[in-house]
Amino acid sequence: MTANSLKIVLFLSEAILLTGCGNTPGHPEGKSLNTAAYNEPHRPQFHFSPPKGWMNDPNGLVWFDGEYHLFYQHFPDSAVGGPMHWGHAVSTDLFHWKNLPIALFPDSLGYIFSGSAVADTRNSSGFGTGDKIPLVAIYALHDPLGERAGRIDYQNQALAYSLDKGRTWTKYSGNPVLKNPGIRDFRDPKVFWHDQTGKWIMILAVHDKIHLYSSPDLKNWTFESQFGQQAGAHGGVWECPDLFPLMPEGKELTKWVMLVSINPGGPNGGSATQYFTGDFDGHNFVADNLSERWVDYGPDNYAGVTWSGIPSSDGRRLFLGWMSNWNYAGVVPASLWRGTMTTPRELSLRSVKGGYVLMSNPVRELEALRIATKSAGFQLDENSNEEEILDDSFDMSKCELVFDFDFKGTSPDTLRLVLENSNKEKLTIGLSFVENNLFVDRSSSGEIRFSDGFGKIARAPYKPDKTLKLRLLLDASSVEIFADGGSPVLTALFFTSEEFTNLKLFSKGGSSITGSCKFHELADTWHSGS
Repeated sequence: MTANSLKIVLFLSEAILLTGCGNTPGHPEGKSLNTAAYNEPHRPQFHFSPPKGWMNDPNGLVWFDGEYHLFYQHFPDSAVGGPMHWGHAVSTDLFHWKNLPIALFPDSLGYIFSGSAVADTRNSSGFGTGDKIPLVAIYALHDPLGERAGRIDYQNQALAYSLDKGRTWTKYSGNPVLKNPGIRDFRDPKVFWHDQTGKWIMILAVHDKIHLYSSPDLKNWTFESQFGQQAGAHGGVWECPDLFPLMPEGKELTKWVMLVSINPGGPNGGSATQYFTGDFDGHNFVADNLSERWVDYGPDNYAGVTWSGIPSSDGRRLFLGWMSNWNYAGVVPASLWRGTMTTPRELSLRSVKGGYVLMSNPVRELEALRIATKSAGFQLDENSNEEEILDDSFDMSKCELVFDFDFKGTSPDTLRLVLENSNKEKLTIGLSFVENNLFVDRSSSGEIRFSDGFGKIARAPYKPDKTLKLRLLLDASSVEIFADGGSPVLTALFFTSEEFTNLKLFSKGGSSITGSCKFHELADTWHSGS
């Protein structure tokens, strides 16, 4: 939960807050929660969005008993932020989501800010009964009354647990389990089990650095260390951290990856998520490199974290981010709902000279959404610098595009892919061989006046080779761009008046470009409801 969101919080009355119940009431699961048709303007068709109301950070990502759980920061009563709840949805394939009742409501201790969830298979917490494994949510409590009174210790960490696969939740009577030591920004706990020390580890965002804690039972926490004082970007508050092991491709060793979101201070303005690689012994994280590095250079991927509990037979590290930016999240064109999640992505590490690069790619489950595939080839030479690749016979409202480029002879100064509709609105994705960057330009993409700077070109440093592979995911109001097998990545929202109907390729300079485009139309994942 970001600090900037406090500007749009609608405070609960003191009477309601001080009499809030400690437990979440049960709801009949069979009752439909969908008040939306999922066909409103700009509504994504294969990305997750809430039925109604406001949504920001993904929370409590956990796999348990065949289901991927997605909890999220949610205010159900308005399309702008308010007193935070945990919304809830589950999926068996990461794309077809079933909306469930709200999991956690604000109570007498405060609003329910960001956090994580684990399956306590050892019953270390004692919350389990019989053969029922408890799901335990670890979240930040935000006390608006304390904040309004001018205190700085109004954020603390708390627990809730479920014995019915996350359908109903009981808040721990001993909350808060980790009290604020006197720091204004003290939130967003991400918890995981560390085999080597036999303890739970909590990574916590503390203003503009990280604190690490350990616990044998999720209830009693001991401070271990801190990280970040001289590391990475510090243009804003640090939020929504994560810490997990990955084995680099082709290497017989394990590295640890730390994710830290920051707002403001992103490479293209506002919100973004940085990462560090290094080593972790259960007590201290030691980074390989202290410089700024970004999970996604686009303006619209924030607060992303990974799922816990993925079976070892699967072994993937799966990531989900909030597809927006605090520069304009509360004013993007919408009425019934605001907030979209990125495509779920698999993270991996590539070994490069001098260290490791974090790669991200759409999860393989995306392939099951492909309902039609077409291919097209193209060639540009000195006498031609424009070619239409796709026309209005292709449904580009929800699709995957895979491009393979071969730059023969001298490379062009600039290569541009332009998506356009009949109203002359366009989205440009380009590659500059002069400035060595990959970029997305939404300055003419439709509605941009709602926020100064929305039309700014977003760039990622990238030095092209003689070949290039680009993978694009297009939904009703978003594009996700994956280059070179997963790095760099750019994610961006756009708000056109109608869907794109053609795609053209332009080049400037150079002698010859050949290549191919594979078009995959993707299924609507909300057509049958949730």
